[in-house]
Amino acid sequence: QTDLENFTALLANQRHLPPRFTEDILMKAPSRSIMNKLQTAVLSLYSYDDNPDDTSMENVLAQSLSIIAKLPAIMVAGYQAKRRVYDNESYFIHSPYHGISTAENILSMLRIDRKYTREEALLLDKCLILHAEHGGGNNSTFTTHVVTSSGTDTYSAIAAGIGSLKGPRHGGANISVVKMLDDMKENIRDYADDDEVANYLRKILKKEAGDRSGLIYGMGHAVYTKSDPRAKILKTNAKSLAIEKGYGEDFRLLDAVERLTPELMSEKRNALTVCANVDLYSGLIYRILSIPPEMFTPLFAVARTAGWCAHRMEEMSTCRKIIRPAYRANLDEIAYLPLNCRKEN
Repeated sequence: QTDLENFTALLANQRHLPPRFTEDILMKAPSRSIMNKLQTAVLSLYSYDDNPDDTSMENVLAQSLSIIAKLPAIMVAGYQAKRRVYDNESYFIHSPYHGISTAENILSMLRIDRKYTREEALLLDKCLILHAEHGGGNNSTFTTHVVTSSGTDTYSAIAAGIGSLKGPRHGGANISVVKMLDDMKENIRDYADDDEVANYLRKILKKEAGDRSGLIYGMGHAVYTKSDPRAKILKTNAKSLAIEKGYGEDFRLLDAVERLTPELMSEKRNALTVCANVDLYSGLIYRILSIPPEMFTPLFAVARTAGWCAHRMEEMSTCRKIIRPAYRANLDEIAYLPLNCRKEN
């Protein structure tokens, strides 16, 4: 309990950004992508560190705590700058408060009146906890390991992790779920009719509906095959708030997707057991909390940074070699053709 209190106090003391950081780094150089803004902002923190290249464990821990604490404020301010410049909307900048949680601060800084309910904050807090770590095999955490193994600084390593997470194959799945949900709402008349929902899901699998990818987003996972405990927790906690906020039908439709998809995928592909993953309900939760889609993946990054930092420290303390994976080109051999014999296309 004492360690937890000390950790919370350290984070609280690190939340405020350096003087003029918001103006100089975030407002004067806005980005259409909040993820890219997170990357450049983390790299910019290097310039505000008196000892940025010190890779002693004590200094890396201090740098990690600083990044973890500052990233929520960077994310929200970066979003406000994007709204002002690229969306032609009014913007406002709230500073973080002391004495409240990261989830509470995110909701407080994002809303103009700074008001939120305890239930909303607890739900967002659960989302952040469940997204915080997922083992070293995922792309962004492995990226952090690889970059750390080169001996580089903390800011470069965490910025690399953010760059990996930006990719739609990694961090953007919950946005795809929400787009799929909206498409289904437009094309399914009765959400309570399992036959109608199943028929539309079959069309998605046949690439005849949705984004024509043949994917039912939010279903299936490389590691979790029988069940994803994160999805179960989010579903249980989202239901009551979804009904209260007027998203009950959306919740029921996603529940139907979760129930019906395993059998449909077995029909189509003779697939192994598939289950809902954490993305099936997280996008709906963010929508319930009035969090804009542009912030879905940045929120993932805010949560995952704690895991990246922990893995960076593990790499530093247990490994002494640079990670150098071997690759072999899987191409057919072709005869060399001299330049003067090549035709221009």
